[in-house]
Amino acid sequence: MSVPLPWILYLSSALFSIGVYGMLTRRHAIGLLLSVELILNASVLNFVAFGRLYGNVHAQAFALFIIALAACEAVVGLAIIIGLARSAGTVFVDRLTLLKG
Repeated sequence: MSVPLPWILYLSSALFSIGVYGMLTRRHAIGLLLSVELILNASVLNFVAFGRLYGNVHAQAFALFIIALAACEAVVGLAIIIGLARSAGTVFVDRLTLLKG
């Protein structure tokens, strides 16, 4: 029993929409990172769905590459956020003026 492709695409578009909404409304840096992760997971879900539909293992390999890239992005992003929190005292992106000219 397999899930039909339109259901997977609906789920992927919902994840992408939630991620974009989070990027536009969040002021907390960790919330922004979580929104980026949702957007990347939506793209991974599309790659896996179409790879399964067409029998293409290259799409699934590319999905694994995106998952590894998302993990690296999370680690580097959290390191930057911790560094900014220690120096500026806040993780709200609208209050950070440390990087201004």
